[in-house]
Amino acid sequence: MSTASSTPSRRELLALGPLAQLRAGRLGRRIPQLLFGLVLYGVSMALLVRGALGVMPWDVLHQGAARHIPLTFGQVVIATSIVVLLLWYPLRQPPGLGTVLNAVVIGLVVDPVLAWLAEPSSLLAKIALMTAGLVLNAVATAMYIGAQLGPGPRDGLMTGLAKRTGRSIRLVRTLIEVVVVALGWILGGVFGVATIAYALLIGPLTQLMLPTFTVALDQPPPQAL
Repeated sequence: MSTASSTPSRRELLALGPLAQLRAGRLGRRIPQLLFGLVLYGVSMALLVRGALGVMPWDVLHQGAARHIPLTFGQVVIATSIVVLLLWYPLRQPPGLGTVLNAVVIGLVVDPVLAWLAEPSSLLAKIALMTAGLVLNAVATAMYIGAQLGPGPRDGLMTGLAKRTGRSIRLVRTLIEVVVVALGWILGGVFGVATIAYALLIGPLTQLMLPTFTVALDQPPPQAL
């Protein structure tokens, strides 16, 4: 019997546990791709913030919180990631290397980029920043997901809740994002056209780019789940 069907293709994402992710090979490609993707993700967040036409759903909450506590935007991102990771425990979600790095690297990157990048005055420039932020975020998301080293804290919360409740990923994600956007808006975060565009476009754009960045693993480890 051929074993070709048991070997993951380049475009296949596997449900791997934390140790299985590290044992699946090609770390020399996967870890740099993960880190570069996370850096790009932080840059894309800063572009959307400086575009001033709205931000990602979770960033509405981050913006709002940063108005009321003595932390920078990036520090709020990291603090929120840690809180979300604590919510993984009752969901029995094990974090991977990518999960931990996601919680820290993005927040460390976004603050220096915000300090360097000024908000433009013209609407055309703001639209350009919004568009660049959306496309770059899709590339960054495809890169860190394609590295297959664990989901980000917020993605893991979504999948964990869906698994425990039996509800669809789409429903759980929608409910989570409605809650964080509403809370962030109340706190003073910016909800705008970019927030809506992100919600509508990031899924299709990421799906389009995933085949390019999904790393084929050397072997399917025996503890794949």
